[in-house]
Amino acid sequence: MVIAIFSRPICVQKQLHVLPVLMLVSFMGLAQDEKQKDEPFGVEGQFTFETDRPYKLLELDAVTEEPIVVGKKKKTPRNVFYGLKTRRLYTRRGKTAAATVEIFHGLKTQDAPPPFVKEVYWYDFKRKEIRRSEKFDPTKGILLHGPYRKMQGEALIEEGIYFKGARHGRWMKYTRDGLLEDKEKYYKGWPKESLVSYYDAERKKVKELIPVEYGEREGNYYLFHENGTVAVQGEFKQNKRAGDWFENFPNGRRKKIISYGANPFDRKNRPFTKREWDENGRETYVAPQLR
Repeated sequence: MVIAIFSRPICVQKQLHVLPVLMLVSFMGLAQDEKQKDEPFGVEGQFTFETDRPYKLLELDAVTEEPIVVGKKKKTPRNVFYGLKTRRLYTRRGKTAAATVEIFHGLKTQDAPPPFVKEVYWYDFKRKEIRRSEKFDPTKGILLHGPYRKMQGEALIEEGIYFKGARHGRWMKYTRDGLLEDKEKYYKGWPKESLVSYYDAERKKVKELIPVEYGEREGNYYLFHENGTVAVQGEFKQNKRAGDWFENFPNGRRKKIISYGANPFDRKNRPFTKREWDENGRETYVAPQLR
């Protein structure tokens, strides 16, 4: 409502002329208020919806989990992921409506998986199936690279991303009812929680890789010399060292083998040095139980 205040008396005739004007101004003010109420945020040119078509929620990048900003990134060519060309493939097990189908991508040009990863995923041409192994033979198949989806009938039960045969980004598993069953994060084959230290500020020379899953050390461990060769290599099981651990000289030659036993929770197994060598490769020690 608009209220007019005058400093001196006004005649009745002038008041009759002024009243319609005041009413018009008051009506325009109320109309403007109603218009602002109709706007979602009341600021012209910002945060407005287009009501003639449905709006789309923000999509999250599968690797960084940050919102994808439309219009600022160039559109990548089809079937190109992380700058590498792929071809779309699929496998099918079963002939019924509930058959299991895997939809994935494989590299068009042969490449090597990231170094020191524990598991490499690749498509076997002969078996016509996805295989998982510690080593990859490029004569037998191609590395998985790009998005992956696993369907059982019409239900999505697993999805994620591969990077040169290694799991990368966010991986999700679902029940057939669509409920989230498991969620894991990776970075080029390593669990996202894994700890990495470097020799240099530019983070080009890796010093140590500590595999961590769910807050515990789990998987292959590596310590490197500054020249890039492996200094120590071994495996953690539930936060404990297991199996044989290998120590090497900077020139790459073996220095020592220490056994922690296959079962790290067996109290009867105590770690012991199996063998030792000097820098020239000559054996200097052998454990009595191995002689």
